[in-house]
Amino acid sequence: MSPEPPDTPDDPFGQGGTNPFEGLPIFGDLARLFSQQGPVGWDAARQLAYTVATDGGQETNVDPLERIKIEQLARVAELHVGTATGLPSSATGRGIAITPVTRGQWVNATLDAWRPLFEALAGALHSPAAEPESPDPADPLGFMAPLMQMVGPMMLGMTAGSMVGHLARRALGQYDLPIPRPPSDELMVVVANLDEFGEEWSLPPDDLRLWVCVQEVATHTVLRLPHVRTRLDELLLAYVSGFQPDSSALEDRLGDIDPGDPSSLTNLQQSMFGDPEILLGAIQSPAQRELLPRLEALVMAIVGYVDHIMDTVGHGLVQDYPMLTEALRRRRVEAHSSDRFVEKLLGLELSQASYDRGAAFVGGVVERSGAEGLARLWESDRTLPTPAEIDAPGLWLARIDLPD
Repeated sequence: MSPEPPDTPDDPFGQGGTNPFEGLPIFGDLARLFSQQGPVGWDAARQLAYTVATDGGQETNVDPLERIKIEQLARVAELHVGTATGLPSSATGRGIAITPVTRGQWVNATLDAWRPLFEALAGALHSPAAEPESPDPADPLGFMAPLMQMVGPMMLGMTAGSMVGHLARRALGQYDLPIPRPPSDELMVVVANLDEFGEEWSLPPDDLRLWVCVQEVATHTVLRLPHVRTRLDELLLAYVSGFQPDSSALEDRLGDIDPGDPSSLTNLQQSMFGDPEILLGAIQSPAQRELLPRLEALVMAIVGYVDHIMDTVGHGLVQDYPMLTEALRRRRVEAHSSDRFVEKLLGLELSQASYDRGAAFVGGVVERSGAEGLARLWESDRTLPTPAEIDAPGLWLARIDLPD
């Protein structure tokens, strides 16, 4: 018996020359195109993200005077955050640089920074165990299963691009979500978004920029700590790697297609691509739900600590600090549902209750043990709080005082 013919670019489904798209040249061409994209369609992701972020238009370069202003504010923020935390903000010792960027520049940097997370998600959704069986020749829609397998990387890339593009339209800095970035002493603020938000709330532009610079530096100071960064990276990667595809959900939607009704294809598109909750609900696993409390505990400790540092520094540094803080902290929990999808995808659903729990933990530590006790939060991996300790700061203080 002759050996099985090898897979080739013209036979991307490994069916020995039995091409399910024979007679449909466009699908064959798509197969060859998508097979070159890797686990995520990054070209599509980047193009879509940029289009969403810029409304398909051209962006002007940031005013050089804006760069000088942000540069000065960054030095002020770093000095005061360093005094309040007792921690160095710079990894190199040369100091923090905050660069004002366009939405398009934010998109490029963020897609590069989050690429490992999206590729881990792609690996989970396209694992060998998730490969579909050969289509039933008697099923008139059987060809759709390998088609959806083929376009999976492109779909994921477009989903990533859409999410990052929407985030770019509202992100004030690079840490609106507390996700570690590649090691660097250069941070970003998005000037167009600062201006839009400031005008909407009638906020003083310079005070708004200083407030955001202080928050970016405070968040960076915590996330650059090696043990914090490692723990958070591990939890985020474990969470996105825990997704499981639900082929039955896809089959149910394909089964709704009526070949004689063009509107059924439109409805399919709207249900699958228009509502990201469908995708997330189909693939979230019990393992992820078990992991979430650990991820939430760490994130709540980080955001609670950063808010505490902001309050410690801000009242004496930023004019009208209470007004700015009310506006900015309300904004972060009032995002549109489309902007929230990336939080759910990464296990970072930061509701008001989440921020309140983080604030209560930090406040409880300070009440019992002062600033000295709070400083121990970032000593080592051992002193990071557990899920139970987030709601009981006294337990955390008692544990870290126990001998190793």
